[in-house]
Amino acid sequence: MTAPFRLAVAQPPGGLNGPGERLRWLADGLPGLAERRVDLLLLPELFMTGYNIGDAVEAWSEPAGGPTAAAVRALARRHGVAIHYGFAERAGGRVYNAAQCFGPDGGRLGGHRKLVLPPGFETGRFARGEGCGLFRLNGVTFATLICYDVEFPETVRHVAGRGAQVVLAPTALAAAWGWVARVLIPARAYENGVFLAYANHAGTENGLAYLGESFVAAPDGEELARATAEPGIVFADLDVGRVSRAQTRLPYLVDRERLARLGVHEQAGRRSERSA
Repeated sequence: MTAPFRLAVAQPPGGLNGPGERLRWLADGLPGLAERRVDLLLLPELFMTGYNIGDAVEAWSEPAGGPTAAAVRALARRHGVAIHYGFAERAGGRVYNAAQCFGPDGGRLGGHRKLVLPPGFETGRFARGEGCGLFRLNGVTFATLICYDVEFPETVRHVAGRGAQVVLAPTALAAAWGWVARVLIPARAYENGVFLAYANHAGTENGLAYLGESFVAAPDGEELARATAEPGIVFADLDVGRVSRAQTRLPYLVDRERLARLGVHEQAGRRSERSA
């Protein structure tokens, strides 16, 4: 019998100041994760810089292979734990709200640039990413969607249709948006029959109060782990066989294609045009 994949979701204090302090926080926690045989650690959106930090996010941006990436790579290799984290990526004269993952051998497994920028701080500060990549670790297929990306049914369905079994969602969700973390995002896991891990910040950062409540949702609607509003780490063992069982029991992905063949999407669009 294959051992479950052990996932850790970290919820760091929002007030950590800059990449150096954040790397120290990460390094301090990794020995305990290795002892617990964690396969992958998920960290929040813009973990390496902080989120609500104004122009400093550009000052602390760096290429995907920059100095903090080298430090994370070394930590992953030293402790034998894959590390998935958000950072501000500088590339081609632009800055992206990005995330990437280094495997337990220090190799880069994959990366993602945020596709959709919500109104507010991010608009005009970051460039938009394109496309959704997948990566594999220990026989499990992962996709990454950052914060607002995962709130769209289309994005999660797209990566699930491509074979993702686990969707990793780094976020920076404010306390005012509790319904998103408690209802909307868990529904994305259920309606696609996938695991979904959501990593948020805790506490406050320059006046922004974070919700916390990082969680892991299973494909069949079970909540495997949920943090409080305080900093900490939650753990979940993922039996990826639950993905195929959930998708067989409720074949939304297959039946969606049947609806498309019947022209349901086009008919709905025409009705909307007539009512406008």
